[in-house]
Parts: sequence; structure tokens; C-alpha cells
Amino acid sequence: MLYPLYEAGHLMLAPMRLAAEATKLACENPLNPLAYVPQGRAVAAGCEMFERATRVYDKPAFGLGVPERIVWERPFCRVVAFGEPSAALEAKPKVLIVAPMSGHYATLLRGTVEAFLPSHQVFITDWSDARQVPPAAGRFGLDEYIDTCIALFEALGPDLHVTAVCQPSVPVLAAIARMEAEDHPLVPRSAVLMGGPVDTRRSPTAVNRLAQEKGLAWFERHCIHTVPFGYPGAGRAVYPGFLQLAGFMGMNLDRHRDAHQAMFHHLVQGDGDSAARHRAFYDEYLAVMDLTAEFYLETIERIFVSHALPRGLLRHHGDTVDLGAIRRCHLMAVEGEKDDITGIGQTKAALDLAVNLPETAKAYHLQPGAGHYGIFNGSRFRQEIVPLMQAFMEESLRPAAPRQAPVVPAPETDPILLRDTPLVQTPRVARSIRLPDTLAPLPNRPARQDGIPQRIAL
Repeated sequence: MLYPLYEAGHLMLAPMRLAAEATKLACENPLNPLAYVPQGRAVAAGCEMFERATRVYDKPAFGLGVPERIVWERPFCRVVAFGEPSAALEAKPKVLIVAPMSGHYATLLRGTVEAFLPSHQVFITDWSDARQVPPAAGRFGLDEYIDTCIALFEALGPDLHVTAVCQPSVPVLAAIARMEAEDHPLVPRSAVLMGGPVDTRRSPTAVNRLAQEKGLAWFERHCIHTVPFGYPGAGRAVYPGFLQLAGFMGMNLDRHRDAHQAMFHHLVQGDGDSAARHRAFYDEYLAVMDLTAEFYLETIERIFVSHALPRGLLRHHGDTVDLGAIRRCHLMAVEGEKDDITGIGQTKAALDLAVNLPETAKAYHLQPGAGHYGIFNGSRFRQEIVPLMQAFMEESLRPAAPRQAPVVPAPETDPILLRDTPLVQTPRVARSIRLPDTLAPLPNRPARQDGIPQRIAL
């Protein structure tokens, strides 16, 4: 019942929001004497703060001033490419930024995309809001996420570089490992993992401890709700974005309170530049999307509770995900010194687990003074991290060293079985992954010999 109550609350506040907007316009009207005194500006500022606090924020635009193209699309994900196709653009190396599916839209990585536009062909995953996906589209759990990554690597390859920001580090690693295990010719050249929860037993944060203390049943009981009528995804079980946002805000409540108090004072004082920066940040931060229940619960169980990947117990459609299979894809881990979401060492664990990858194909960077957001956005990211990533990607294109004898780590003997909930059970399927393609082929792209239309348009 929480989702319908949330929707009803917004509907009931709609007249008050309209009244607040009208009052703000009246107080700011140049013909109104109140517009020139602090009392009038205070009333206008209060009305704007109320309207912003009770608004439902739409999905933001990238707004980078370059053309955007959809080059790959499925019900739960589409890939956005930047720039008009040209010989100059195609001569640049390709980088796929895998955005986190953790409540915010891919536009949160606007700065990440912008940093690579001058040097790379940039693609980014634009995940769908689960409440906008009809139940007929089927489930989307961790296995399907890995399937999507493999399909993208195949479609965008060869010589593809991948950057996984936070949450997708695990499924991206799993996809690479599965492709390496089968000696797939289109395995990415390199993968940069940024603040990813590969092994949350290392330097556990408040987020990690919460998952351990509560367990899967608690999250299923308190966090999973059904999309109400009025949305295409009505009837689908989801983890609502507004709950995720409440969790984000609660982690740094004092900081958000102080930011909004400062915003009020900026408006009263007429500091338009500071107010504009506040609006831009919170227009992005407060825009959230729903996640499918199966993906959310499987992520908690396999990544944060049972630590399946570092323990060698993660399975993809029944097949073991062994990071020891990674031998060709270069790996780089980036962490922030003050990251309160992903502790130091959690991402670096990927380098330790890829035991058969030569040390010359591994890189690690700990960014001093950076929090979670600062390792993929902001001045430190642009000035210090991006050059390291570019050099690493360039290095990965050089001829590979001769293969060494494989190291086979002993698996653990006390596997943690997944809870017996239908949300985390998936049937074993054939390894050849072909995600459903319900759209017509793009023009001038011939069908493959297997009859499946190509969806990629570079």
C-alpha cells in the first residue's frame, strides 16, 4: 500500500504547489513593491523551497551540446551514443560507460561522459525505469543484467573499453569472466571499475553492514512494492525509487539540510549563481527510478550478504563465474579515500581475484580526498583520474604478453545457498545469449545469418 499512498500524497499536494508557484511569481513581479524588500524575497524563497520539496522530478537530459543517438535498445536498457557518425569519430577508441542501476538515471554521469568526449567514441547504458516497463517484458534480475552486458560487448566490439561505475562492477566482471571462459573473440580490451562492491567484506561501510544485519527477508518485506495503476509497469514488483532516495538522503541528512538552508539564504540575498548551482545538482539528485524486485533482491543476497563473487560461488544461469578465467581484458580499479558507500579495498579485490591476468595488465588508483561521487565526477576526476584511465586504455591496445600456466584457486567448501524465494531463482538456459528484440531493424543494417536483426548503429 505504500506506493499508492505515496502517489496519493503527491496528488493531494498539487493544489498547494500551484498556489506556492503563483505566490512566488507575484512576489518576484517587478511591478510588486515586495519584490524589492527582504520580506518579499523571503516569501518567494519559501514558496520555491516548498514547491521543490514536494515535486516529482522528471528524468533529466544530458544536455552536453552534442547529438545523441540510440544505437541499441531492449525493454530494460538502451545505449546512447554521442556525436554525429563521421570518419573522425570512428577513428577514436570506443568506451562504454555502464551506469549504475541503483535509483538514479544515467544522466548522473554527465560529467563522466563529458570528460571522454574529446578522446573517445562514448556510449552509455540508459537503464529503464521499471515502472515504465510492462510486466509482459519479463523479469530482469542479475542474470539478465549480465546477459545485457555480454550482448553490449558483442554489439560494440571489437576493441571496446568498458567503464563500470559503482554497482555494475560485479555484473561487468561476471560478463567478462563468462566471455573469457569461452574464449570469446569480442571480450573487451579493458575494464575500469570505479567504486564497485566486488568484495564488501573489505572495509565494510554502513551500507554493507545494513545488508548483513537485516538479511534478505527484511528487504523483501519492507522494500518491495507493486507499481500502481496509471503506469505501463502496473502490477510489476519493484524497489521504488523514492525509497532509495530516502536512503540516500538519510545517510547525509545534515549535509542536505544545510544545503537547503543555504539555498534559502541565497534566494533571499539575490545570489542567483549559487541558487542555480543548487537547482542543477538537486534536479539531478532528486530524479529517481524504480528497480525490478528480482534485481534488487538478488544483488543484496549475492553481492552484499553471501559475497558470492569473491568466494567463487556466483553463478550465471547455473554456470560458475570464475574471475580466474580473465586473461586478456586489462583491469583497473579506482577507489576514493573518503568513499562512504564502497570501502577501500572492495574494488581492488577484483585485481586479486583475477589470478591469471598478468600483473602488467592490472592497475590501481586510490584518489586522495575523494568520496564516492568524486571518483567519477568533479575536478579531481577530470584532472587526475581521467588521464590515468586514458593511459590505461591506450596501454591495453598493445600486443598481449604470452599466456602463463593457469592458476586454479580452490573453491570454498561451505557455499551459502540462496534463499528459497522465487524472486532469486532463475532457470538454466543455453549459453548463447539473445535478448528479446521487439523493435524493427535499424535502416541500412542487414540481418545476421541467424535471422536476428542487428540493433547496433555506429
